[in-house]
Amino acid sequence: MIDWIKGYWRILWRPSKHFSLAFLTAGGFIAGIMFWGGFNTGLELTNTEEFCISCHEMRNNVYQELRGTIHFNNRSGVRATCPDCHVPHEWTDKIARKMQASKEVWGKIFGTINTREKFEDKRRELAEHEWERFKANDSLECRNCHNFEYMDFTKQGKRAVNQHSTALASGEKTCIDCHKGIAHELPDMAGVEGW
Repeated sequence: MIDWIKGYWRILWRPSKHFSLAFLTAGGFIAGIMFWGGFNTGLELTNTEEFCISCHEMRNNVYQELRGTIHFNNRSGVRATCPDCHVPHEWTDKIARKMQASKEVWGKIFGTINTREKFEDKRRELAEHEWERFKANDSLECRNCHNFEYMDFTKQGKRAVNQHSTALASGEKTCIDCHKGIAHELPDMAGVEGW
């Protein structure tokens, strides 16, 4: 048994061509920590409102719309930023969303929505992608701030109470089904059933 341990110890400390296995393992561990730290730093830098509105497509279009809503300015002083609504908080969901959003980089490079006219032409398509995403994840980003279990129905209007206590509570609907356009202007909904 002791020879076996000595054999592994010798392999661990015996130099390869230039470095020992222990040195290479420790170096790999340190490099991994540095990569992980850099990756998370980059991830968080791209998860800020400043980053989101750094391109004029967002700053001059959807950000201006957000500024006029209750999610931007309200009596409580709580303000939602772009990532609050468009990036999940959980790490694995956040990574998946960032991978999806990488397509937006191509849109920036190729000028897909670089003018107001192009943006308006694609508004409905862009909105429908977000609505589908919200529907698929049960409006996860909404629920990060708006917890259904703590809603006080006595302070809501009749219509809201009816919807929240039936369709939302049963899982038949999710937030985005009724709250499209809550933070941005709706696209032209002509020809859409129910509008």
